[in-house]
Amino acid sequence: MVQVFSGVFEVTDIDPHGKKFDLVSRIVGNSDSVDMELTLDVNTEIYPIEINDKLTFVLVTSLEGKSTDPTQKQPYKHLEKSLADDYEYVMYGKVYKYDDDGTKVSVYCSFGGLLMCLAGDYRQLQQISTGQYLYLLMRK
Repeated sequence: MVQVFSGVFEVTDIDPHGKKFDLVSRIVGNSDSVDMELTLDVNTEIYPIEINDKLTFVLVTSLEGKSTDPTQKQPYKHLEKSLADDYEYVMYGKVYKYDDDGTKVSVYCSFGGLLMCLAGDYRQLQQISTGQYLYLLMRK
């Protein structure tokens, strides 16, 4: 497992542009510890979220203890114990866009159609690249 990002985000807005889907909400959150902003689509039917919730958020390349090739899709394996057991909400997806405007970096990832944008200081996101497969792990 290679952890490429971790942080704690406070939810500041839900569906800022209106609710588009019944079971999915777009959340916006900011981190106090690092200058980062998270925009994430979440299946709120199975994982309800409210404004002011604090979310521990981690991006990793593997749920196992060993490092894997981040450009190769990982087959699902039922592991006796994995990193996912420590979190409440887990998704697997691919980085499809990486924007760098010189002062701020934005990483865009799709988790089966649920989208994420993580934006902020490039030093926090320098281990992420386009085409990389990542697990998103989250808990309150």
